[in-house]
Amino acid sequence: MTLSVTAPSMDTLGIYRTRGLGCLAEIVLTDPDSVVGTVDIVHEELDQIDRAASRFRPDAEIALVHRAEGRPISVSPCLFEAVAVALRVAVATGGAVDPTVGGALNRLGYDRDFASIGAGIPGDLPKPAPVPGWRSIELDRASRTVRVPAGTVIDLGASAKSLTADRIAERVAATFGCGVLVSLGGDISVAGVPPPGGFCTGLADVSGGAEASETVAITSGGLATSGIMSRWWRVGHHVVHHVVDPSTGLPPARAWRTITVAAASCVDANAASTAAMVKGPGAEEWLAALHLPARLVALDGTVVRVAGWPAPVASEPEAVGPVR
Repeated sequence: MTLSVTAPSMDTLGIYRTRGLGCLAEIVLTDPDSVVGTVDIVHEELDQIDRAASRFRPDAEIALVHRAEGRPISVSPCLFEAVAVALRVAVATGGAVDPTVGGALNRLGYDRDFASIGAGIPGDLPKPAPVPGWRSIELDRASRTVRVPAGTVIDLGASAKSLTADRIAERVAATFGCGVLVSLGGDISVAGVPPPGGFCTGLADVSGGAEASETVAITSGGLATSGIMSRWWRVGHHVVHHVVDPSTGLPPARAWRTITVAAASCVDANAASTAAMVKGPGAEEWLAALHLPARLVALDGTVVRVAGWPAPVASEPEAVGPVR
């Protein structure tokens, strides 16, 4: 995985955009002739993970796991992989990113599509309480079953989208033999041989912002941004957001607008950026110790770069779009 601040024009690349998983999906290919064949892969992967892991669909496969009241449930390879990846992320982040935060998000009012809670939720904040914890989830690979304790709600939002970006990128590169960048709401995965100089993408200081303040080129691996300035709502008079501290079941104290991390895969990048948001003021040192290139934007707009994240140049090249 290599980052730089220069990249070629996007004019010779093929681009496909659609909606999925509640976000904009963008696919950029070094071979424009492969766009048509890529469309089927994109929609197949998006539909598969949505039907398996969406917390907001009563017919989703994960809902069957929740309704099992503590019994092991046989699941599809897609959901089993998504849960297994979420547990790997929990281990790698020391529990800072925990898939059992679903109940905490529900108590904060985030129990439906985000567009439905934008006007706010009446009431008051729930009392701080730790989430059940990722160790309470049991996987059996031989029988491909998942078991969670009764009352525990799994939320795979921190890893399923990035996993899907990695899966699409790997499938497209293997199928068509071209370089590909996949961005799912700013969770970015790159596979295959990139264009000279890499794929260029924009970075917005406010996650979800329409204006990219910087651009960066990526040649392989993944890039992910976590932020609190776009996906927030009110519970009574309290401003809350979708990043939850597993130790309290509540959003952590706000320290950063956005944190963007580059890593060997989109899953790894998203795990690190989400964990860094939970860690708050300690995020800079934590990312530097892991040697993960990162760009952190403080609440006052100050930009901090760690572990070799490149400084911007005076004239930025054209970007795919803002990292959301």
